[in-house]
Amino acid sequence: MHTEIYLDSNATSVVLPAALAAASDAMGQRFGNPSSTHSTGLKAKVILDEARACAVRLLGVGNGRLMFNSGATEGIQTAVLSALCALRERRDAGEAIGTLLVYGTTEHKAVPESLAHWNRLLGLNLTLHKLPVDGNGVHQLAALREVASQAAMVCTMAANNETGVISDVAGIEAVLGETASRALWMVDCVQALGKLKLDLSSTRIDYAPFSGHKLHAPKGIGMLYVRAGAPFTPLIMGGGQEAGQRSGTENMAGIAALGVVLAALERGDTFRTEAELYSFRTRLADALCAALPGVVFNNSFEHALPTTLNFAVPGLSSRELMDVFDAAGVRVSAGSACSSSKAAPSYVLDAMGLPLWRSAGAIRMSFGPLVDDATIAAACVRIERCGAALRASCLIPSERSAGTYDGLLQLGVEGACSWLVLDAASHRCVVIDPLPDHVARIEAYVRCQNYQVQAVVCTQPNAGRTEMVEALGRHFNRAADADEYGWPLNAVAMPLENGVAASVIKLGAQVLASVRCDAAGEPRAYLLGTPDAACLPAAAVRFAFSARPLQQALSGITTARTLLCPTRDEHNQFCASMGTAPSATLAADLQLDGAALATFLQTHPNARLVDVREQYEFAATVAPSPAGKVALSVPLSRLAEHASTWLHDDAAPLVFFCRSGNRSMKAAQCLRRLGHPQAYSLNGGLALAT
Repeated sequence: MHTEIYLDSNATSVVLPAALAAASDAMGQRFGNPSSTHSTGLKAKVILDEARACAVRLLGVGNGRLMFNSGATEGIQTAVLSALCALRERRDAGEAIGTLLVYGTTEHKAVPESLAHWNRLLGLNLTLHKLPVDGNGVHQLAALREVASQAAMVCTMAANNETGVISDVAGIEAVLGETASRALWMVDCVQALGKLKLDLSSTRIDYAPFSGHKLHAPKGIGMLYVRAGAPFTPLIMGGGQEAGQRSGTENMAGIAALGVVLAALERGDTFRTEAELYSFRTRLADALCAALPGVVFNNSFEHALPTTLNFAVPGLSSRELMDVFDAAGVRVSAGSACSSSKAAPSYVLDAMGLPLWRSAGAIRMSFGPLVDDATIAAACVRIERCGAALRASCLIPSERSAGTYDGLLQLGVEGACSWLVLDAASHRCVVIDPLPDHVARIEAYVRCQNYQVQAVVCTQPNAGRTEMVEALGRHFNRAADADEYGWPLNAVAMPLENGVAASVIKLGAQVLASVRCDAAGEPRAYLLGTPDAACLPAAAVRFAFSARPLQQALSGITTARTLLCPTRDEHNQFCASMGTAPSATLAADLQLDGAALATFLQTHPNARLVDVREQYEFAATVAPSPAGKVALSVPLSRLAEHASTWLHDDAAPLVFFCRSGNRSMKAAQCLRRLGHPQAYSLNGGLALAT
């Protein structure tokens, strides 16, 4: 049984066992309503009072307010509403309030969204103003000084959730004081709890939201500090709980759990010391440097919490890094957990002025103060496993030679495809329709595999192959001149089955033939197959490459068994049949859940289990295959090659799986479209099956 290594604590954290027990006790034994005056209610009220008293001491609340709520987003909303309501009242009374709502460019999105929302609803019509940060992610105090006198509210954070960068809170306070700014000030303290010393009442901070689940308490519980004398307007009105500050029956399970975490912080006997946390970060950083050549850290360790690393690797996207770490059982994220599902660069790193490849390829690795030495040691071993998998797949440089791949390789981006035809025996290949986005990846692959590229050809004339040819350097065969499609003028002549003369490039036992598809010769198609002594028979043509469907133009020189490999693939179909496509299959009919899979494999012992994750994910995997059956690795980039065999030489049922079920569903749909009667997808993928 593999062990998951969780290094995404800035997103959420594992619940402290003692906190889990306290929550269970609050729901099971001390389940009373703390507003009730009978004994059962009083037992619950003790939990509430003790948790609040501990928070007051730990955070230095002094005479300020400290209320429990659902978490940081509610706290931010309450703080913004309170501040803006007071600003409107002051303006209506004739006071000058300023014109700007100032917030750091690296703030959590909840801050500007809340500011814009309440600014609009309250009719203040103030201007939202971004406060820039420097290259280390620290707020630029000079820029704040310029606008402080015009600021109605200032919103900054104690520590950033993506980079762990620690704000100069004292410096910000000094600027506000020097400029005699009357701005109300909110400091997001979500990532600071348990990591930075806080004495809130000794500062001029007006509002400070906290979230329990970032520090080993459950989700759905948080706190909001409001300075004594700072304006306050309840966000939720009702039964008057929390002294009328936040109505609604208290989340006693969450408060009990958070109280235990706060008590542990106060005692100092549960969590790792600061020195230990710095040591853990150093070990992780060293492991990353050893495993991933060229790794760059996006956060200056000097200015960041010891529990956060943010890094990028040249040539690798955040999605690729996420996938390989996840396969190795190491849970990390691409930037903020609230936005990592979106394929966009990190706005936090963009604000720091980092180049696009770093903000688009960023990975955040974060741990909490509960982490232990064994977890860090295991993580370092898994990081090396990830590096080895990436080296073997030619995605990062390596002095070791990777195993040579054979057959077809498809690279896709935004509905377009590049294809590589590879012959491992001769170490020769042909590149078809290379896209600009794939030039670097193809060059690295060819160099890593030590292939010699015989030609770079296109299905349209003058399609821009120069960049690819130049990138290949010595790995490109420059001995022959080429036509406007990139086809070598010295290619060998060979007739097709219909007698039409064609020219071919030899790749081991196979040939790639160039075919004119109309009288004008545009567009061009290419046929891949194994010739006999006299010609290239239609039945021997396994694949046809073209920019658009050309079934009629290729009739007589291909068969229904030939797979059409498009260089345009807007609908992720990978390849198509030259014959009649079967009727569509409902998605529900293609899916097997974990229980159904076990039964299916018992009744179909010849079924093949196929892992369609990329090769580097397969190589890094530590979890067992679903149902304990040995799986075949067939990445989607190689699906066409294997589909040709499965359709005609192997009638066994196919069950595809990946991490989540998305890629495996595409594979199952492709095989069904091609005519395979028993192609299925594991619903929920490895995430639900293991």
